[in-house]
Amino acid sequence: MNVDDLQWQLRHLGGVPPRIVDEILERGGLEVLVEAARERKDWFCAVGAARGLCAAGELGRAWTVVEPFAASGWQPAVRAGIDVLLRWNHVEQALELAHPSGWGQESGDAWRDYAEALVRAGRVDDAIGVLVPFLRDRRVLRGLVEMTDGQGCDERVLEVLAPIAEEFRRDPTQCGVGDLWDVLPAQARVLERSGRADEAIRLLGTDVAARRYGPQNNIEFYAELLARHGRVEELRNLATGTQKSTVAVPYVKVLENLGRAGEAEAYLRDLIASKHPGWYENALVDLLIRQGRFADAIEAGRHTFDDLYDGNLLQSTMILLAEQGQHDKAIELTEGRSPEFLAENEAWLRSNRWWLMGGARRAREAIEEIEALPASEVDDRELTIAWLLAQDSRVEQAIARLLPLPGKRAATDLAELLIRQTRFAEAVAVIPDVAAQREEERHFWTGRPDGTEGDGSNR
Repeated sequence: MNVDDLQWQLRHLGGVPPRIVDEILERGGLEVLVEAARERKDWFCAVGAARGLCAAGELGRAWTVVEPFAASGWQPAVRAGIDVLLRWNHVEQALELAHPSGWGQESGDAWRDYAEALVRAGRVDDAIGVLVPFLRDRRVLRGLVEMTDGQGCDERVLEVLAPIAEEFRRDPTQCGVGDLWDVLPAQARVLERSGRADEAIRLLGTDVAARRYGPQNNIEFYAELLARHGRVEELRNLATGTQKSTVAVPYVKVLENLGRAGEAEAYLRDLIASKHPGWYENALVDLLIRQGRFADAIEAGRHTFDDLYDGNLLQSTMILLAEQGQHDKAIELTEGRSPEFLAENEAWLRSNRWWLMGGARRAREAIEEIEALPASEVDDRELTIAWLLAQDSRVEQAIARLLPLPGKRAATDLAELLIRQTRFAEAVAVIPDVAAQREEERHFWTGRPDGTEGDGSNR
């Protein structure tokens, strides 16, 4: 088992992509995934096969699938193996596999996985003890909070979090401590779930007021904590103070959930009128669309639709409208754009338009638009037409369009269509294996099959 190949698959969603695996599994193609895991050494097929076999109660076969991957020592595969063994009630074997050894001894991820296995084996105190030396690793700290939820050990968790939280509070700028900001919401989360929400709000509120935090999500967590416990006035004070850009969205959603959408709208419109910096137009468009006020939402964002900078809400508004089934309204927004905007954005605007038309059952009209344009002006022309054909229920024609096309993307689109026809083995077979995909990637970046740098002339 090649660990570098496995890591590449995970990083690039390479091999058979997870969504293809999920579709095959959902439609009854479990055995094809088992075979692909064995023959192709495909990581996502192995994960899907193990999941399907576990669900079917075939735990021994699930272990047979993941064992060669877990034996490589690659941590995601070890994690999958632990899961199967614990489900199979092979607890000691699972703990033996999970225990970090050799190169993994310094890995916080490995110790976190071992601790989670201990929790699942009923050894919660041991799990907490294992993690204490690694709690300055943010992922381990989050893992401790998650894996102990509902285990009746909140006081013990608070005990081990307290010295780290106090160390950060003493001097958040101290070298080596700056990354510990996540301990503050972690501590609040455990206090909240143990029935001490008022204490969590008081403690984290003091931290926010004293600006003891790292990234803005500490403030966002505090706002959501207030919202969960109906502390609307405190939330309003936060949303009208210096933290308004971070707290606006949680505050608006609280008001909306309380049936006070008009108040939320007025709040956002006041911020926009006062020209406070922030994405308040975006929040207003979101709110109005959730309220079913589509015309008002479009008007709220319209002044940004020809903007050439980051504040343009055209695409996000089209997507939100489409999610509400308002494809035709979204399609209208692709029309009448300024020449300056089209000069820089015509390609993606057309692509979005055709996607929307496919969702609006106007695929034939979209195909006519594409075929009326010079082929050189349409990115991914054949892929787009094939997708539209499939949307128009002309699946065989779509398959015929995709069959001769090279590359992973065309193969993945083709696989999706084959899956619809329950042709699972063919669907996996048309997707290039990992070696071929890695070669395609090297060629894309260098222009040369051997991966050496070219002069760019053949890119």
